[in-house]
Amino acid sequence: MEMSDIIFYIIAFVIIAGGVLAVTSRKIFRSAVFLLISLLGIASLYFFIDFEFIAAVQIVVYVGGIVVLLIFSIFLTHGSGADMPRPAPLRMVFSLLSVALGYALAMLFIREEVFVPSTLPAASLEVSSIGAQMLSTTEHGFVLPFELVSMLLLASMIGCIVIAIKIKLPPHPIVNDADEDAADHSLNQPLQTN
Repeated sequence: MEMSDIIFYIIAFVIIAGGVLAVTSRKIFRSAVFLLISLLGIASLYFFIDFEFIAAVQIVVYVGGIVVLLIFSIFLTHGSGADMPRPAPLRMVFSLLSVALGYALAMLFIREEVFVPSTLPAASLEVSSIGAQMLSTTEHGFVLPFELVSMLLLASMIGCIVIAIKIKLPPHPIVNDADEDAADHSLNQPLQTN
């Protein structure tokens, strides 16, 4: 086994372990941290296959944007340290069946696919061409998806702030009308000195 294979298996283990722990952890803050670890593993996989720009976008957008937004939203709510309730057993069974079905379909598609090495030249991966394509409004441009994602993040942040901000009023004692009259009467009497 070569060193590149060992590095790939380590990165794959970090990605899978982070994803599984993000789903199974009962603390919501720990789930966000495990998601962060899994996304960093995906970025390191991009670095491993020499797609530095996509790895940097992965770190900036997902790690620096979405996960930080999730953690900030968790801290805005007051239950960041509380345990999440256990899911219903029926949901757990349905989730396991969904994962098994997805895995079986992926393995079926991979097994039926014939992978042939391409003789075509590699696509241009210069940062200038990628940046021009991202800012392009032509048929294959990416301006609209980036704007939609930014609006989605803004809407989710505003929704989180609205949910998290609760006006807390100090508790007021309930006073009967007879007690109010007695309190007013005692306030109106002059003080007696000896």
